[in-house]
Amino acid sequence: MKKEFKEGNITITVDYDKCKGSGECVTACPVEIFELVNGKAVAKKIGECIECCACVNACPYTAIEHSSC
Repeated sequence: MKKEFKEGNITITVDYDKCKGSGECVTACPVEIFELVNGKAVAKKIGECIECCACVNACPYTAIEHSSC
């Protein structure tokens, strides 16, 4: 199951079938967009995203897609 988080022109998609809740996206994101909820990544503050793609690159399970990356 894929969950989309959108705000403005930014869309972050997390594939919950792939996400194992390692928290690498939480650690890698310099503006703290992500948090873990029930063992899955959730992008809560899309409006603060700086489109650096650190989350995409950090996820060891390739569970994150970003419209800017």
